[in-house]
Amino acid sequence: MRTRRKFSDEFKREAVRLATQPGMTATAVARDLGLERSVLRRWMLNAEEGRTDLTPGRPLKSDSQAELEQLRRELARVKMERDILKKALGYFAKDPT
Repeated sequence: MRTRRKFSDEFKREAVRLATQPGMTATAVARDLGLERSVLRRWMLNAEEGRTDLTPGRPLKSDSQAELEQLRRELARVKMERDILKKALGYFAKDPT
């Protein structure tokens, strides 16, 4: 099983910049950088759709996007905890006789 590699924001910006230059293809850039083409393509789509900020020196995600993702993760965790508690309540509320 392969371990998941992490790339810096600057690396992602530079990869997208290289892939969008005239005469360059995403496949060639991905091969040169040792990436899967699908990873580079996803970064390019995020940049085209405005979901990432390609300004050098800034994080790829805006503060509001990062907060939204964090809140969604927290909501999913809380829902899972709630469901577990409901099941436990149902189990312990049964009459043993």
